[in-house]
Amino acid sequence: MRSRFTAFAFGDVAYLRKSWHPKTVPTALDIDPNQRWYRLDILDSDAGGLFDETGTVRFEARYKHPDGAGTMSEMSRFVRVDGRWLYLDGVVSP
Repeated sequence: MRSRFTAFAFGDVAYLRKSWHPKTVPTALDIDPNQRWYRLDILDSDAGGLFDETGTVRFEARYKHPDGAGTMSEMSRFVRVDGRWLYLDGVVSP
């Protein structure tokens, strides 16, 4: 989760696509260059340990934009594929 947040913060689309499950990766991924992600808070996690094949992470990410600041909250699901954790999908909270 932290590496994906960092990739969003730096606009590293290649890493985001590489860390996304092939069944759910979007065909296009546009990152707003004016949106500055600056803080990630992990609120909760379930599974995702050494012997798990799935895991969830609930987080809040904060950003600044010329139009104002904001927070994004999501419950993300991850799966292990060939020893690597991949982002499967997530539910964004309002």
